[in-house]
Amino acid sequence: MNELIQKFAEQADLFADSKLLMKGEFHPDWHDIRDEKFAMLIVQECIEQAHCVADSRGVNADMIYGADTAAARIAKHFGVNNETK
Repeated sequence: MNELIQKFAEQADLFADSKLLMKGEFHPDWHDIRDEKFAMLIVQECIEQAHCVADSRGVNADMIYGADTAAARIAKHFGVNNETK
């Protein structure tokens, strides 16, 4: 598994544990909380990567606009904050 994906999985596990009094996979809501956090971390990383393209040197205005537009559309589509820059 990609190291970044593994890192996000571990962060999501810890997040789910921190939200529940009964830690671990035995809580009925643990998987839902964990899966939502895991998905949000991946979406936020995608948005950040689009912003990185827009911030790259030597990128023309159309590419910057396209990358920023893509980031905004991804954020809106998944209902996440687009302020990752």
